[in-house]
This record gives sequence, structure tokens and C-alpha cells, in this order.
Amino acid sequence: MGGKAAVVFGGTGLVGSELVKELEADARYSAVRLFVRREREHSGGKTEVLVADIADTDSYASEIRGDELFICLGTTIKKAGSIRAMEEADRDLPAAIAEAAVKNGISRAAVVSSIGADAKARSYYLRIKGEMEQLIAAAGFESAVIVRPSMLFGKRNEFRFGEEVGKVVMKIFGFLLVGRLRKYRGIKASQVARAVVRLINKPSDPGVLFYESDSLHP
Repeated sequence: MGGKAAVVFGGTGLVGSELVKELEADARYSAVRLFVRREREHSGGKTEVLVADIADTDSYASEIRGDELFICLGTTIKKAGSIRAMEEADRDLPAAIAEAAVKNGISRAAVVSSIGADAKARSYYLRIKGEMEQLIAAAGFESAVIVRPSMLFGKRNEFRFGEEVGKVVMKIFGFLLVGRLRKYRGIKASQVARAVVRLINKPSDPGVLFYESDSLHP
């Protein structure tokens, strides 16, 4: 049994739930500290569930302790209610969590972003993700992995009509995306989770490393 403790935010989402499964099954980790908004059942003996007001980082900052931080947070404009609320959830919250983690001695992090993330993008969604990446990079981790998956395949706990339509289109025409466009092919959430664990455990030079969607496939 390994001795590492993983700290996970967003572990009830599409990628996050798959990530928790990977960490629970990985012998390099002896503990998984999962921060959630409400009580949930879990099957892994390694997992400690901590219920917190996730938006209020000051209330639980001292508890963000472990060896590696994993952030899989994300929302939609419909769920958030406004662009400003989405900025708070998808940019400011991950940055605050990362800052607390660094203060508590966590030196390594892995963050799930999005294909096309760019702080200068016209799309508010891609801009917010790009700004989040910049804040994570500036947080002070010894090393950080930022992955940018394309359209995610998998079953969510919530229904997103536009995403479901996109999945159908991608499954039919995805094979046409080759060469530089290959990174836009859809990818299974489980594959992203598996890649995140592999990449954070990969020996690498200090700093921030970005991985596009096509590099996350097996």
C-alpha cells in the first residue's frame, strides 16, 4: 500500500467520480479526502468524505491537507445563473482552493480544464477556464498538471440537452477529426480520470504542464 493522500474537489461530477474510483483502486494512495457539498455514499475504504460549504473556502481551508490536490470543478451558465456566478465557481473557487493547498504544504496538483481554454478567448466559458489556468499556474505548486479534455462521454447525474446532442454528432463524425483536429474528438470521462492519475505520477521537471485532449487517450 502506498502512503499518499489525495485531496479531491469536484469528485461527484462526471470526471471527478471516475477519478475517485481510480484513486481508490491505486495502491500508491492510502487516503482520498473528498470535499463535497452534501453527504454521499461511497464504496472505497480509503475515502474520507468532508462536507463543507465549498464556496466558502475560509471555513475549511485548514483541512485541505494531503500530498496531491485534484480539482475537477465545473458548472454551466444555466446552473450558475450568470457569467459572474460562473466566474466565481469555475475560476475564483479553484484558485482559492489551490492557494490554501499550497499554504498547507501540498506541492503537486492536477486540474481538469477544457479544450480551447484561453484567457483571451471571446467565449466567456473558454475565457474563464483560461483565467483559471493562469491562477493555478501562479499558485506556487512545485508541479501542476492541467488537462484540457474535449467533449466528455459518460453518464452525468444531470441532463444537459446541448451536450447530449453534441455527443451524438461527435460519435457519428468524430472519426473525421484527424491531424491537428484530432484533439477535438470526444473522450470518455474515465479515460480523462485515468490519464490525470497517470500524469501526476509521471516523473517530470518542476512547473506547469498542459495536456490537450488527444494526449489523454490510452
